[in-house]
Amino acid sequence: MPVRRLPSLNAIRAFEATARHLSMTLAAHELAVTPGAVSRLVRALEADLKASLFVRRAGGIELTPVGRSMADAAREALDRLHEAASGVRMRQHRRLSIGVYGHFLSRVLLPRLADLGRSLPSLEVDVHTSTNPLDLLPTRFDAVIAVSSSGRQAGLVVRPLMPITTVAVAAPRRLAAGPIDFTAVPLLHTRPRPEDWRRWLDHAGLGAIAVRGGSSFESASQTLEAAAADLGAAIAIEELLQPDLASGSLVIAHPARRPTTRHFTLQYEARLAADPSLTAFADWLCARFARADDA
Repeated sequence: MPVRRLPSLNAIRAFEATARHLSMTLAAHELAVTPGAVSRLVRALEADLKASLFVRRAGGIELTPVGRSMADAAREALDRLHEAASGVRMRQHRRLSIGVYGHFLSRVLLPRLADLGRSLPSLEVDVHTSTNPLDLLPTRFDAVIAVSSSGRQAGLVVRPLMPITTVAVAAPRRLAAGPIDFTAVPLLHTRPRPEDWRRWLDHAGLGAIAVRGGSSFESASQTLEAAAADLGAAIAIEELLQPDLASGSLVIAHPARRPTTRHFTLQYEARLAADPSLTAFADWLCARFARADDA
């Protein structure tokens, strides 16, 4: 691409302000310089262009035909620069509101958020958590991280972050004497996910086992805490278990792993797809989880 040979931006600004006011004195006031400085900049621009931009008369100055054409072009160019600069400033201070499934936040997102500040220091993110999927609606936030299918949804951008596989877990001492008898162990439940045990038992070939009444909890985190306290066995999302398995508070209680068609996804309204701050956040988030998958 050839190098652009452009006039001085200061000269363009001085000329455009003079053309708008038809007065170097008013242009100088607007630009906070002296009229002499404006006059020198305009003369330098005329010399650079090898053309007269103003006709100087006793009663003032007038634009020449070349000057009128140049003034229109300069005004349009400066307006576009102003709009672009304003957009950058807005992006630097854009604050995003992100709704997040609470268990996902505590298990896998919080350890990654420190990297967000290093990667995108000008981006501000407010995180709002919920255990109720009905609270996590893209219309209520700039974006949400929630459980859904990864397919297309009308009016939404849906970007998959992590698949969902369910497993049975328990405190290590539950398995000290051998495999768990799921007909005898209390089955712990997470209220927003009432069918987890039935689906996992059927997938594991244990469909004859009745899902008996057992303690139920408001969130997946509470259910796992109860399982770690040896109150019974629980169904967990395998992809979110790493902190519990690493600490030894829980172990996988049966080899059956039930894949699902659901994912943790980042969702936002299609009308925001071109928002630079949201795009930067989405790209960062998807890249972080892609690296986790490759690790």
